[in-house]
Amino acid sequence: MAGHNKTLIFLGLLGVLAFIPISAPAADQLPGEPQRGPILLAGGDVYTVSGEVIHGGQVLFDEGRIVAVGKSVQAPSDLKRIDVTGKRVYPGLFASGNDVGLVEVRSVRGTTDAAETGELNPNIRAEVAINPDSELIPVARANGVLLNLTLPEGSILPGSSAVLQLDGWTWQDLTLKAPAAIHVTWPNMGRQRARRSRQSDDQQTPRADEQLKALDQAFADARAYLAAKKSGKKVDHDARWEAMVPLLEGELPLVVTADELRQIRAAVAFAQREKVKLVILGGYDAPLCADLLKKYDVPVIVNGIHRLPLRPDAPYDEPFTVPNRLREAGVRYCITLSHRFGGSDVRNLPYHAATAAAHGLPVDEALKAITLYPAQILGCADRVGSLEQGKDATLIVTDGDILETPTHVELAFVQGRQVDLTSKHTQLYEKYREKYRRQTEAPAPGQAAGAH
Repeated sequence: MAGHNKTLIFLGLLGVLAFIPISAPAADQLPGEPQRGPILLAGGDVYTVSGEVIHGGQVLFDEGRIVAVGKSVQAPSDLKRIDVTGKRVYPGLFASGNDVGLVEVRSVRGTTDAAETGELNPNIRAEVAINPDSELIPVARANGVLLNLTLPEGSILPGSSAVLQLDGWTWQDLTLKAPAAIHVTWPNMGRQRARRSRQSDDQQTPRADEQLKALDQAFADARAYLAAKKSGKKVDHDARWEAMVPLLEGELPLVVTADELRQIRAAVAFAQREKVKLVILGGYDAPLCADLLKKYDVPVIVNGIHRLPLRPDAPYDEPFTVPNRLREAGVRYCITLSHRFGGSDVRNLPYHAATAAAHGLPVDEALKAITLYPAQILGCADRVGSLEQGKDATLIVTDGDILETPTHVELAFVQGRQVDLTSKHTQLYEKYREKYRRQTEAPAPGQAAGAH
């Protein structure tokens, strides 16, 4: 009987192990070592973003912070001097709205941790689920993206996002600001979406009404919870409503994912009614209600320049012109990539800005749209987004214009730590480069090595 029990236990363990997901391969790059002494980048063109370009300038940083930026800075003698003559120095690029660190391969369930079950999950924190060993992190930073807003998804109130710096051993190392915002996914409200859906308008409308009622009730419950706490009454801790307190008290923005005009207008009305700071993520139709957004100072994170027009009768270049139309209307904005493509596309952030620049957006504005403006919108411009004294030494050195595809990022620093710029992509490039080198040098078939 004892042997029989052992056999059952063994078979049970095998059954449990069979359902343990195989983890995705981890990145081999080591995080950067802490800065050990001052570093001076000298001779390059310094794109401060917040001010003028300093040709042949210098950037001095120590202990992870920028000490001085200028044509010629006063520097200590015991520094490490890096000659970047002929290069360009930029602040690290900032992507603001995707699933980097939460999703590795969307088709492999064991590598996906971007959503929880249920509709109302304001207590979900994106940063604690981050995988610091994601292969997508070194791929993104190899093209200059050193900062990222990683957000949860999958429900109408999916939780809070976090601003990450893309280097570190743990999720704590990567977290620059958390929570950064509370997120809401506004339900579909119009026929344009219905055309792309398997459901009719009549089927979609009740579902949207249910979700909006649930959202209204969630805010009402959170306000009642906060009022009870402030009154001194004994209140059982509720993680959901506790997570919404900073939002209700004005410390965090509400980021609403919405593309269509009716969605955006409804979100603005909701934010005014609830008296919360609003940011629109997506914003395809934002230029159509620019006066409304400007009136209430609602910034727009333009989510995806490289996309198809929303409507079949729209101009082909309509998505490319959204940032410039917002700029001309006086609406605050920044540029990111559509979360539909996931973290694998984040490396292309500068090219989305470049496309906007090719369709009317001034080049200096395109650069700000992926550096300073997201930092301002997300409340961390005191740390990142431009090259200024006192800010984090999170910056890149390139051999050309960062908005142009031939440009290479040659050096990158995150809070003064020099980071490894190799990635799965560069490793595969070197692998197959070596393959064809060997094939070129190999003797012809049937010919002995060294034969004449």
